[in-house]
Amino acid sequence: MSGKILQSVRGRVSRTLGFLSHDIGIDLGTANTLVYAKDRGIVLNEPSVVALYSNSRKVRAVGIEAKRMLGRTPGNIVALRPMKDGVIADFDVTEAMLRYFISKACRHTRFVAPRVVVAVPSGITEVERRAVKESAINAGAREVLLLQEPVAAAIGVGLPIEEPAANMIVDIGGGTTEVAIISLSGVVYARSLRVGGDEMDNSIVNHLKRVHNLLIGERTAEDIKIRIGSATPLDTEMSLAVKGRDTISGLPRTIELTSNEVRDALADALASIADTIRNTLERCPPELSSDLVDRGIVLAGGGSLVRNLDKLLRERTGLPVFVAPNPLIAVANGTGAVLQDLSLWLESEVPR
Repeated sequence: MSGKILQSVRGRVSRTLGFLSHDIGIDLGTANTLVYAKDRGIVLNEPSVVALYSNSRKVRAVGIEAKRMLGRTPGNIVALRPMKDGVIADFDVTEAMLRYFISKACRHTRFVAPRVVVAVPSGITEVERRAVKESAINAGAREVLLLQEPVAAAIGVGLPIEEPAANMIVDIGGGTTEVAIISLSGVVYARSLRVGGDEMDNSIVNHLKRVHNLLIGERTAEDIKIRIGSATPLDTEMSLAVKGRDTISGLPRTIELTSNEVRDALADALASIADTIRNTLERCPPELSSDLVDRGIVLAGGGSLVRNLDKLLRERTGLPVFVAPNPLIAVANGTGAVLQDLSLWLESEVPR
């Protein structure tokens, strides 16, 4: 009887704390972090960048302000990304970044520490899972639920994952590409490829250095990808004036870069993503494979916005491929949906 009473008391305390706090979902990405507040929607969308004073390691800026400093800081300040390939590369800096984001998201409403849902790559290790949990708790979370990114993305784009049928989601983020087949609210098979938007940007940087002897930064490379990048030939090819530093003379220089060149630079990264999707399909049970002939593949994440990527994947897989509406916020929306039944998810927490 005492056990039941204790459980009942704990339940009442949890409900009371839940009423006083405002639970949040976090899409902790390599490139950007989005925060979803229960009943309020997405309240924060900022780059996963932190600027520090070099000597003291004291935080100078976080998010948008810190990203403006990338490649432009004086010697006493360093701007860096504490997340690499979807996981924590710098524990202390990630903790400081999370503390800033949690505080900013809850500053007008928080009475007690919030419960937090954090989306993580499906392929992270147990050590990496613990690191994410500890960072979130040290940053001010009361309880933490880790949710696999492909599951969050599938929920966020509205796929009927609770049905006994195959749902295939491909979430292309900054550091990782998550490929998963989901049925009955569980992951049937998933692959996590540490290739994403950052790898595409690096490919553009390396191409310009190798072919044009021109050095550019990651912000410029990202801008090139967004403005003229594509996965297959365009009806009308584009070009862009790109400024950088000549590797031979050391002086500033401008070149005219074509979309055809950028497509060649992106080819290896996109081929890796396509191969991972094909490998996942080969592991799919036959009954679920037949579902995908009609349902197809849904793309989410910022990388899905590369022009004609859906066309390329249709050619490589022979299946229908669709880009989700608002793919950049799919994972964050998924964490928000989980917040509606968070107590149930926490009680039955398993890797999802």
